[in-house]
Amino acid sequence: MAEASGAPGIVAGSSGTDLTAQLSEEWDSLLALGDEIDDADWQRPTPCPGWTVAAQYAHMIGTESMLLGRPNPEVDPGRPEHVRNDIGGFNEVWVAALAGRARKEVLADFADVTKERRAALAAMSEEDFATESWTPVGKADYRRFMQIRVFDCWVHEQDIRDAVGRPGHESGAVAEQSVDEIVRALGFVVGKKVGLAAGQSVTFRLTGPVQRELNVAVVDGRAKVVRTLPDTGGPATTLVLSSSAFTRLACGRVDPGGLLGGTPSGDLGGVEIAGDDELGRRVVSNLAFTI
Repeated sequence: MAEASGAPGIVAGSSGTDLTAQLSEEWDSLLALGDEIDDADWQRPTPCPGWTVAAQYAHMIGTESMLLGRPNPEVDPGRPEHVRNDIGGFNEVWVAALAGRARKEVLADFADVTKERRAALAAMSEEDFATESWTPVGKADYRRFMQIRVFDCWVHEQDIRDAVGRPGHESGAVAEQSVDEIVRALGFVVGKKVGLAAGQSVTFRLTGPVQRELNVAVVDGRAKVVRTLPDTGGPATTLVLSSSAFTRLACGRVDPGGLLGGTPSGDLGGVEIAGDDELGRRVVSNLAFTI
C-alpha cells in the first residue's frame, strides 16, 4: 500500500471522512464480536493488565461518553495495582461502574454511545478535525485524537479476541491506521528506549496481515523512521515478524522472550533476527510503549 502522507512509513488515510469510516468499522466489529461471545467469555481475563472482556467494553464506553460530554459515574474505583497514571485512574471509574453489569446491557450501552459518536463525527467538517484538542499524547488537533481512538479501540478489540480465541480484523484500513500509530512512536522507542547509536539502523519487515518494511536510523543525532537507509552498508539488524506480533509487542501484550525463544503465544509466530543479534533482541525486548 502506498504511503498516504508525507511521513515515512505512514499509510492509512486520516481525513475526517477516513477516520469517521475507520471508527465506524471498528465499532461494528466490536459489536459483532460482543454478540458472538457468551457470558463465560465476558468475564475472561485479557492481555490488558487487570481487565476482563467486560472491562474492555466498559472502558471504551467511558472514553466515547467523555467525548460526548456525558458526566462521569459517581463511583470510587480505588487505585488498582495495574493503574500507572491519571488516565488509567479515569478509565477505572467507568470499569467500576459498568463491568459488573450484564453483557447484553453493556453491549446495548456500547451500541448507543457509538451511534451518537458516529452522528457527531459525521457532522464535523475537515476544519473541525483540524481544531486544537487535548489528546492522550498532549495538545494536538482533533484529527490526531481520532487517530489514537482508532488505535485504542482496535488494540482493545485484539485484547478481547486473544482472550476468547477468536482472531480476526487484523487487516484493512483500521489495522493499517493502528500500525501507523506504532510507526509514529518507533523513533522514540528505538532511539530512547533501545539506545540506537549513531551510524546504526534497524529494519522491521512485517510479513502480514499488515505488510510493511520500516527503517529506523539515527539522522542528525536523532533516531527516526526513514524511507531509505543511509549508505552505511545496510541495517545493523533486521527483524522479520508478523504484524500481529509487532502490534502486541508494541502494546506490551506478550512476553518478548517467548517470541524470541520460539514459543510464542497463539498464532503470532516468532521473530527472525538477521545481523546484530544482541541489538535485535534489545529492540524486541523494549518495543512496548503504550501507557
